Amino acid sequence: MMRRVNHKLARGWVLIGPRFLPFADAATPELPLGRLLRLALFQVSVGMAVVLLNGTLNRVMIVELGVPTWLVALMVSLPLLFAPFRTLIGFRSDQHRSALGWKRVPYIWFGTLLQFGGLAIMPFALIVLSGDSHQPAFVGQLGAALAFLLVGAGLHTTQTAGLALATDLAPAEARPRVVALLYVMLLVGMVASSLAFGALLADFGQIKLIQVIQGAGLLTMILNLIALWKQEGRDPARTAADRPRPSFAESWRAFSQNHQVGRLLLALGLGTAAFSMQDILLEPYGGQILHLTVAATTTLTALLAGGSLLGFGLAASALGRGFDPCRLAALGALIGLAAFTAVLFAAPLDSPLLFRTGTGLIGLGGGLFAVGMLTAAMGLADAAQSGLALGAWGAVQATTAGVAIALGGAVRDLVSGLAQAGSLGEALTSPATGYGAVYQIEILLLFATLIALGPLVRFERATRPQPTATFGLAEFPS
Repeated sequence: MMRRVNHKLARGWVLIGPRFLPFADAATPELPLGRLLRLALFQVSVGMAVVLLNGTLNRVMIVELGVPTWLVALMVSLPLLFAPFRTLIGFRSDQHRSALGWKRVPYIWFGTLLQFGGLAIMPFALIVLSGDSHQPAFVGQLGAALAFLLVGAGLHTTQTAGLALATDLAPAEARPRVVALLYVMLLVGMVASSLAFGALLADFGQIKLIQVIQGAGLLTMILNLIALWKQEGRDPARTAADRPRPSFAESWRAFSQNHQVGRLLLALGLGTAAFSMQDILLEPYGGQILHLTVAATTTLTALLAGGSLLGFGLAASALGRGFDPCRLAALGALIGLAAFTAVLFAAPLDSPLLFRTGTGLIGLGGGLFAVGMLTAAMGLADAAQSGLALGAWGAVQATTAGVAIALGGAVRDLVSGLAQAGSLGEALTSPATGYGAVYQIEILLLFATLIALGPLVRFERATRPQPTATFGLAEFPS
């Protein structure tokens, strides 16, 4: 059955000209395109869960169900609690003992069950939370918290083990492209599910909400089953119980002996925080400060995406000429400095054009930084530690992005409140003061990122004179 599915997927892609087939360079004889695209379905389910938690349910809980905003924010942030454990998940999948001979499949399957369980109980917990029942309010709060936590734990487990499986299946020279292709599929899942949820919940009702969420749970099971079927070969000798297994501390010590690891993860965290703090502030800034219409602020997403795609194209050309990835990430940070400066000065100059230019440059700089850091992270460990390396990268990226977004909103509210109260002086009573504080913090974080990347660039030049593998659209990670 799966062979027929692989064949149909590959045949459908063959109908498209190679020039317009962005992922063709990720396929290899060991991992054909049809099988690779089928494996990528687990990322679609993860993207669906992310949209459901951070987008659809966020709005439904506040507007339709009347749940307090602070409680919604707390619920949505619960999955972030599991992000730091991605390193441990990756390590455990590297060292898994199994009589069946599987390393990654058990973790992907267990993560799928966690996602399904959370999505199964979530709609009923939300209804109790809204007060439309005879149960005490705390029952709904505990149920919703458990549901969000289960989905978050499931998606982090599934994604970490799934990326490690893709790394295991692909040849060394194709691994960065394969892993990055899966991140593109994450975006595909997010876009498709957001459109589907919007259409299905256009005529909102509690019964329809239950159907949509449980349908998402069922679809998660189906997609992940198709993705996993006959992907990982069984090798009982590889997972035998009598094989020596180092502890997590020993593996991490060996992994981090490479002096690049700590500095690279530090630079990744600083840069991710710098580009993420403004995620929920960009459109409000344009509307409140520059008085742009809803339609005008909506186009900012397109500008960000367009800038990122341009950055990707430049990265492909640079990496193909042997440009080292850390230097590429540093270039992205430099462009980010110019971008946030432009956005910051758009308010006093009352220049929507400068604001839009800065928005596009944020996408450009963020794209270059992400591609460079992903490329560098893929070289942190050998195949035996791929789960640990990808888990560490994912843990740092997810945790710092979530914390930065939350801090961005908090800093904006705090500084704006102080400014409006006159505590910062008459010159800073403008509503733009809170936004400006966030953008200035992001500029400082980018300077710190450059400081962290500096020694890595010198190390790359000294030890890696060979050209870096050519990249295509498949390498665009987020």
